[in-house]
Amino acid sequence: MAEKSDEFRAQAPLGAQISHMLKSRGVAVIFGIPGVHNQEMYRGIEEAGITHVLARHEQGAGFMADGYARATGQPGVAYVITGPGLCNILTPLGQAWSDSVPVLVLSSCLDETAAQQGQLHQMRDQRAAAGCVTEWSVEARDAASAYRLIDRALVEFATRRGRPRHIQVPIATLEGMAEAAPAALPLVDVPEIATEVVAEVAEALRAARKPLIILGGGAAQSAEAWREIATRLGAATFTTYAGRGIMGAAAPLDFGAYLARPDSATVIGEADLVLVVGSELSQNDLWRAELGHRAPLIRVDMDPDVLGGAVAGDRRVLAEAGALARRLLAQDLPSCGGWRPEEITAARARWRAESDAERPGIASICDALRSALPEDTMIYSDMTQFAYVAKEVWPMARPGHWHHPTGFGTLGYALPAAIGGAMARRGKPTVAIAGDYGFQYTVQELGTAVEQGLALPILVWDNTKLKEIEDSMVRAQIAPNAVKAHNPDFCALARAYGAHAEAPQNVAALQEAVQAALRADRPTLIHMTPVLSVQA
Repeated sequence: MAEKSDEFRAQAPLGAQISHMLKSRGVAVIFGIPGVHNQEMYRGIEEAGITHVLARHEQGAGFMADGYARATGQPGVAYVITGPGLCNILTPLGQAWSDSVPVLVLSSCLDETAAQQGQLHQMRDQRAAAGCVTEWSVEARDAASAYRLIDRALVEFATRRGRPRHIQVPIATLEGMAEAAPAALPLVDVPEIATEVVAEVAEALRAARKPLIILGGGAAQSAEAWREIATRLGAATFTTYAGRGIMGAAAPLDFGAYLARPDSATVIGEADLVLVVGSELSQNDLWRAELGHRAPLIRVDMDPDVLGGAVAGDRRVLAEAGALARRLLAQDLPSCGGWRPEEITAARARWRAESDAERPGIASICDALRSALPEDTMIYSDMTQFAYVAKEVWPMARPGHWHHPTGFGTLGYALPAAIGGAMARRGKPTVAIAGDYGFQYTVQELGTAVEQGLALPILVWDNTKLKEIEDSMVRAQIAPNAVKAHNPDFCALARAYGAHAEAPQNVAALQEAVQAALRADRPTLIHMTPVLSVQA
């Protein structure tokens, strides 16, 4: 009997073998929706001991995988069907690509599309469609190729910049019998940085009297080391939105996440050396054409494409941020003393006041929420004015605990991404923040959150309109058009899905509602309106 059991495990449909392979590589959760084309991928999920989270839409599944990956640092995995299933997940893949998130999507595909037309879910070229928003999109036509490509994706996630990959497998191949995947091979260590490069960077830092370090998301995994380097040097710091929390919430020489403030360029121009670590300094980081530096600049990044975009005169260092930090800590790095804490405190206060004036009342609500939430709360926000203010004025005590769809800038991200994060962090506080309009892009994923019994506060900022777009139209002297929509009764809608719902009328009630939601047996929608700002 044992012999037959062993034989069954060695020979099984490829779809089932893929789930077993993923489990053996450390995948514990898969997000997706089954269909007739990819049902073979579901044959092995339970047998392999993987948790499957049923999304209400493939877009939700993709954002959940993204949120899971951001929470764990491990790849988020999604299963989708041919054609519309893959098309529906392209927006999350675009978001993951722009924000450097390791997401692996496995889809079915038709066996043949050239000679036979009119097939169910048929596309002209679905592999190419996914290739527009992924690092690569390939087709595995046999078991050996599927195994090699999955391992290639997982190795690249561990050793390169995290960006999504897509693998499609023909339906007949998924159904066909296959040997089990081979055992995983050990990863190759990241190459050491040349000693002369480390020495050159260290010498530049030692020579500087007023060094400035800009820390991006690529430095988040080595936050403690970079915090120590900045402290030793007496260097001032900025963080990008993705790097928030690297310096903690109260570092005296940290300018915070105010890079996008126009006169931050003036401050940067005062530095006699600028070190940029793990950031491409994109439009979403600066919202201006130039950083503002006049001194030498050293860019450190593991992505050659980022370094390729450096301007003339910049020193480019191809290295993983943590590897360089560890080597620099072994160097003699004397304190420079060129920056004064009171000047930095004044600049932060000035920039906070600017942010509050642009979108009045939100900053004080952020303060109230921050004081009510545990320090290790992980927050997922959507494209909403509330988040735009919070990303600047809400100090983070630790990195990697606020996630926002920064690059691609999609609506509908917060709720499903927070579900993915909450699945990864069972028992730890996770919060979603969305605007009234963007929330409705993926509102159906409330059903998934209820199904999973997640104690997830979902803060919906309801200003009854697309306020950011209205403000932009006014600035451009365009009569505001198509910026108001009829909203549902959000609390009633949440209760219809089986969730709890609260509509606090003052800040104290908001704080109580959030704290109760973190203890609840299911998600809680918390309806916030601008009236709260009057009470704050």
